[in-house]
Amino acid sequence: MVSEGLTMKKNLVSIVTPCYNGEYFIRRFLKSILHQTYSNIEMILINDGSTDRTEEIVREFQNEFSKRGIRFVYQYQENSGQAAALNNGLKLFEGEFLIWPDSDDELMPRFIEEKVNFLRNHPEFEYCYGKSIIVDENEPEKIIKINRKRNSNEKYHFFKSILYFKNVFFQGYMVKTSALEAVIPNREIYTGRGGQNAQILLPFGWFYGEPGYEEKSVYKCYVRNESHSHSQNTSEKIIQQLYNYENILINTMKNIPDEKVLRYISEIHGYYTKLRFGNAVDTKNVELIKEQYKELSKSGERTLHDFLLFIKYTNRVIRKILHIEG
Repeated sequence: MVSEGLTMKKNLVSIVTPCYNGEYFIRRFLKSILHQTYSNIEMILINDGSTDRTEEIVREFQNEFSKRGIRFVYQYQENSGQAAALNNGLKLFEGEFLIWPDSDDELMPRFIEEKVNFLRNHPEFEYCYGKSIIVDENEPEKIIKINRKRNSNEKYHFFKSILYFKNVFFQGYMVKTSALEAVIPNREIYTGRGGQNAQILLPFGWFYGEPGYEEKSVYKCYVRNESHSHSQNTSEKIIQQLYNYENILINTMKNIPDEKVLRYISEIHGYYTKLRFGNAVDTKNVELIKEQYKELSKSGERTLHDFLLFIKYTNRVIRKILHIEG
């Protein structure tokens, strides 16, 4: 169902982007939108409670978008997280196609055009992705990694890749609005902290299988120390991220309009509980290890190996013998 008062416009590509404290990178992002070879676009930017010059800079670009006949919608909200900001934007867009890039990244000039062409030429796909290039913010010409096409075409493989965060990357997808509204009722995703990509892509993976791939459509990711999704993390931070991600997955599955998907909830809870215990062991923090081991025991996923690790890192005598600090 299209939001009240909105009519889906054929061939229009909607760009919905949350932004928080983007004064150092929002210009680069907006310029990359203006440089797109595909001109039938609209830009919807949600300011998630920024405390810097983000709004001032965004206002500077509004005239440029207007001159090019591009609808530009800007909204400010109190800081609530990227998913909540995206939800606000999802209620406003009018395009036949949707993308939701991060405001600290960059779209190469043919990014939109190539994806639209792909979805037009391959009607069997409801969504698609392309190549993503990961670079360092301080050395943008130095490529850290290039993500290309995945290996599998199994019906549920993409869905399971998201569940277990294996062989999957979240940057640079385009979806058909008709498909979005079929699998995400009322254009409403779960607003848990930790991002917004899994909430959209998990239902697509469940209902539509593997996404299409267009090599010529390139997305550029910038790694920043402050970045929500790209920064380096300690084991303690990873544990919190694992909690956040599991929470997103479970709540997203509960909202998918197919009860069969619920059978995966117990399975992924055990999986992420085990990962958190492993990261707790890496910290050598006795209290954290005890806490995570208790959760692991409750999940029913505990093994003899886990028990031996628990004893090794929490038994005072053994820790002293092995010279384990922490």
